[in-house]
Amino acid sequence: MSAFVKIKAIKHSLSSSESKLATFTLDSPNAVRDLSSQELANVVGVSQSSVVKFAQKLGYKGYPAFKLAVIDALNRETPNTQLHGKITLNDGFEQMADKLLSSKISVLNETRNLNELVEFEKAVEIIKNAKRILICGVGGSALVSKDFSFKLQKLGMMAIAEADGHVQLALAATFNESDVVVAISESGATREIVNVVNQAKDNHAKVISITKYGTTPVSEPADVQLYSVAEEASARLSSILARTAQELIIDMLFIALTQASRPGRKLLEKTNEIVSQFRRGGSGTQGS
Repeated sequence: MSAFVKIKAIKHSLSSSESKLATFTLDSPNAVRDLSSQELANVVGVSQSSVVKFAQKLGYKGYPAFKLAVIDALNRETPNTQLHGKITLNDGFEQMADKLLSSKISVLNETRNLNELVEFEKAVEIIKNAKRILICGVGGSALVSKDFSFKLQKLGMMAIAEADGHVQLALAATFNESDVVVAISESGATREIVNVVNQAKDNHAKVISITKYGTTPVSEPADVQLYSVAEEASARLSSILARTAQELIIDMLFIALTQASRPGRKLLEKTNEIVSQFRRGGSGTQGS
């Protein structure tokens, strides 16, 4: 996972000193690779211990490992992966559309880079072998949950998506070690989803979380942790981008499951053919 992606994903939760280090690293990464921890501290105006703690917060053992990760990210990443300006009320339609498209592309790239292959493989294996699958989310995440349930049902899987938090909790109470809960919450702290996750873990069911990057009440107890990115501070655009990122994750899971299941592929072909026949006005059972 890119050091830059990690920094942008947790930037909102950093302390003042850590935020200064994050901004400097993102704005001047070439300078970071040539500086010692003490030199970086002097340039940014923080203590050397803050530099070390910042590196450790990102998951590195120390500053040398962090600096190597920055060098690796510089070698791998495209020059500009940040959002190209905020959408304002004064933007014309074309300018608004260009900014929105750029934002979506950026979020999709960030989400793809934020997740490790091994976590996706574990999620696919758990879902493939689950007896029942409860996909839970509220608000915009509920729409993503319903979409994912439809996709899995077309593969012949027993997938359930209910928007009501009480129903989600009641269903989770019936789950056991053969079942899995897919918990979708951009904040990772939605109360209804936290309750469902805790109930599922109490019953020894597996949990796959899809949240923002970092440790959250939803992701911490999960067996598999997947992450989505929504960088925009605007609540309206953030909701759009969060859903874009979440949809990418469920689509990747769906395609991977399709690739991994021959019976699932046959059922998918059958369902697609039935729907195609209906659209073409093909024959079907007629009532008297």
